[in-house]
Amino acid sequence: MLCWGNTSFGQLGLGGIDEEVVLEPRTCKFFQSRRVQDVGCGRRHTVFVLDDGTVYTCGCNDQGQLGHEKGRKRPEQVVALDAQNITAVSCGEMHTLALNDNGQVFAWGLAKDGQLGLVTTEEFVRVPRTLKALVEVQIVQVACGYHHSLALSKGSQVFSWGQNKNGQLGLGRDIGNQPSPQPVRSLNGVPFVQLAAGGAHSFALSVSGAIFGWGSNRFGQLGLNDETDRYVPARLKSLRTQKIVYICCGEDHTAALTKEGGVFTFGAGGYGQLGHNSTNHEINPRKVFELMGYVITQIACGRQHTLAFVPSSGKVYSFGLGGNGQLGTGSTSNRRSPSTVKGAWIPYSPNTQDYFFVKRIYSGGDQSFAYLQNSMPPDDLRFPNPSKHILTINEPVIQKWMSFPPGRIPSEAANEIDTVFSSEGCLNGSFLAYSNDDHYKTSSKYSGIDMNAARLLFHRLIQSDHPRICQQIAASMEKNLIPNLSKSPPDIEALRIYITLPECPPMNDVNNYVTLAIPFAMAIIKLEKMPLKVLENWWATLEPAFFKKVVELYKDVVVFLLKLAEVGMPNSEQITWNKFLKTSLEVLAILHRVNEKAGQIIQYDKFYIHEIQDLIDIRNDYVNWLQHQVYGVLLDMPITICTYPFVFDAQAKTTLLQTDAMLQMQMAVDQAHRQNFSSFFLPVADTVNPCLVLIVRREHIVEDAVQVLRKSKNVDFKKPLKVIFVGEEAVDAGGVHL
Repeated sequence: MLCWGNTSFGQLGLGGIDEEVVLEPRTCKFFQSRRVQDVGCGRRHTVFVLDDGTVYTCGCNDQGQLGHEKGRKRPEQVVALDAQNITAVSCGEMHTLALNDNGQVFAWGLAKDGQLGLVTTEEFVRVPRTLKALVEVQIVQVACGYHHSLALSKGSQVFSWGQNKNGQLGLGRDIGNQPSPQPVRSLNGVPFVQLAAGGAHSFALSVSGAIFGWGSNRFGQLGLNDETDRYVPARLKSLRTQKIVYICCGEDHTAALTKEGGVFTFGAGGYGQLGHNSTNHEINPRKVFELMGYVITQIACGRQHTLAFVPSSGKVYSFGLGGNGQLGTGSTSNRRSPSTVKGAWIPYSPNTQDYFFVKRIYSGGDQSFAYLQNSMPPDDLRFPNPSKHILTINEPVIQKWMSFPPGRIPSEAANEIDTVFSSEGCLNGSFLAYSNDDHYKTSSKYSGIDMNAARLLFHRLIQSDHPRICQQIAASMEKNLIPNLSKSPPDIEALRIYITLPECPPMNDVNNYVTLAIPFAMAIIKLEKMPLKVLENWWATLEPAFFKKVVELYKDVVVFLLKLAEVGMPNSEQITWNKFLKTSLEVLAILHRVNEKAGQIIQYDKFYIHEIQDLIDIRNDYVNWLQHQVYGVLLDMPITICTYPFVFDAQAKTTLLQTDAMLQMQMAVDQAHRQNFSSFFLPVADTVNPCLVLIVRREHIVEDAVQVLRKSKNVDFKKPLKVIFVGEEAVDAGGVHL
């Protein structure tokens, strides 16, 4: 382990040395025979996690942030965590969080702003304690700001607690400090891959590179083109197309790593920590041009300095504040552009065992670390650690779930299934098109979903010899997933579920129409204008087989509801049934509109519901529809299928035309009778014949008929026809309608 920077409190772990600052990398002998798994850096303390899960701390301990009684200049084990297998740590200014392999969080240090999440009246806590509020939630990541904390669950739920002075909890303007973890509900539905926290600002990064930031923005550290604090998460749109895969935060600045290995920085730049060869603040993300030409695979932010690692040369670069030696350049000078950290850096080679290579760089406060190994390649932060992932559906996960004996489902598997199918985020992070980078370009035109993978994996899950899996999936979707779908999702990534869920077999089970398919349709109908437009765009790009699947589902739901009505139901259920039917038909109407605009993804006759003729009285439905046009749709009026004519096949349309013809004829006759009745009181008014009378000569039938028709009005053509032959007995045509 190489370390450099401020060691006035022993935070570098070098022991009782004379210097207070170390100007260039120095070996920390304590780790010569130990393997390090993670490092967390606070303002004046450091926490080390070894590969056996033990935790060591050193540095300032005035608020109990070391997890034991005394300050230490050499790493000392946190005995209270001896029974735990700790996998990750994060440090705030004076508090520490640790995460074990079961997803439980432990906290210690300063507690006065609620940053420990322990709901305690103590000002600080010296011995690590479990966060009871999260004991039922499996956490995969933790991140500490100066006085606030963040956590990401396996279900892609973001939690925050602690100080909220600048909105760094993302819970809203009127929310004060929070002593226990609170879900950031405005982020629900997005599949997250990473959280990051600065002094008083926070970030969440999605699987597809969407960035949400909130909290202090005094120097533009949120990258939103202004200096206004945000109290709820805001999307950083300017980096959406840059394929951001990792974010880290300093006190008031932020750095982002792209999939191509580029670095963007923004926020406070007074010490050069942005690397733009200036001391200007940047309110918009700006690429570090002096690192262009290099592929950067790791970045780390200290309080007011930044590190970057280039694997091709094995070198570490630093820029920003150097007054405490944290740049490792051999001086205390600030650097406004990237400078090489001193050292005999060499690139990793798998065939060389005699040299040590950089495995991972860490930074925080005014201290920096480079962990070296001689047998492992360097970490690449462009590819997230699977152990820190949210749960998603993939082949290995399904194999694990299906590996138990038929008819039985272990609690661990049941909990995982419940987590995935209760979470929009987990499902939205599944089935992505990883064969190329297109899923990083998720847009209003492209969902990033591999629909073939979705269909295959969903059907792999539903096997007859594992009925309890299907039951668990349906129960989780009914209780947690569908009821919590938002009408205004935080990002387009949260809309993927509307594309994939119809492929899930329980959705297509007639026994689940009322509990799953219809509530899902209601969620679609409730979507606001913009997200619905995106969904329509995505539907328009589906292959015919997948688009037809959605159409067939809601055609089947309509038939199911109509058969239900045929059997009869209590009046108390009529309004609910009416609502269900209207919702299902509205979804079909949207799909039909999409199909027409897209130039027919499937043939128009695929929308026909052939059972309609047998399940409803089309004549009566048409009359009700006409009444709707005249009086409007009243609450107690039944839904009319004629409002959705695209579901009628040729036979049904023939019945409709015949019904319309009869009604038009009757209306024309009635109008004539009313006019004739009025003529009794208005002698000047002409009487009107209720029939269309054709007076013709037998030898000139066609000629005479055409002559009469020419002089007739449009309304006359709706009347019954009466033909009179001149000079002979009149022949009634029996009401034939022309």
